[in-house]
Amino acid sequence: MNAPNSTTHKLWQRLERGRRNKAASGGYAGYGSPAFGKQAINGELVNDPKEQEIIELIRRHHKSGKSLQQIANWLNQKGYKTKRCQQWRRISVKRVLDRLYGRNP
Repeated sequence: MNAPNSTTHKLWQRLERGRRNKAASGGYAGYGSPAFGKQAINGELVNDPKEQEIIELIRRHHKSGKSLQQIANWLNQKGYKTKRCQQWRRISVKRVLDRLYGRNP
């Protein structure tokens, strides 16, 4: 693989700096899909109402003592899908809870 030339490297640095500045000011910097529960509208992250409802269901089931796998199974039985229209797995539920409780922003 060829090493990036100076112009490419400078461009990459400038883009990266712009993304960091946008994110620091509260804007969505475009690193893949927004987290579950959020959506990008006109470059800003806002709550996705449908996904926020699912997050609340996950929170309630977790608080009631259900395991991550039990929550994933329940969501799948009820027909809920992840952001990428996949079935829920325990790791998907864990990631939602980690973000909800500030353990993994």
